[in-house]
Amino acid sequence: MKFCWPIRVYYEDTDAGGVVYHATYLNFFERARTEFLRQLGFEQDQLISESDMIFAVRSINVDYLKPAVFNDALSVVTEVTEIKKASLMFQQGIYRVKDNRLLCQVSCKVASIQASQMKPVAIPGNIVSALKTANDNRA
Repeated sequence: MKFCWPIRVYYEDTDAGGVVYHATYLNFFERARTEFLRQLGFEQDQLISESDMIFAVRSINVDYLKPAVFNDALSVVTEVTEIKKASLMFQQGIYRVKDNRLLCQVSCKVASIQASQMKPVAIPGNIVSALKTANDNRA
């Protein structure tokens, strides 16, 4: 399942050159992953309180292709491409809406961590089921 999350570039997102600051793209990707989980019915604060579990970025590979600028309407496309016992692999891209141009893309490995011990833990079965169902229903 590909999940799309809209983003608007605000002045605060840009650097001295008037383009989106490189680290801001990571914020955009993080928000889209959070909203993706929310759409599946999983709130991150509930995961902590009910399962003592958090998702933490383990690794990320970023490819900056073209700049986004102030007031651009963007779409962050998010897809889970791999589900393992204690990790997920996300592929994400940020597209400018007006021309559907890919501006930035990432491969992001997210680990499932027991919050109280900061150790890897298996992803809860209900999350794995929801992700597999979403992937099976891809268009």
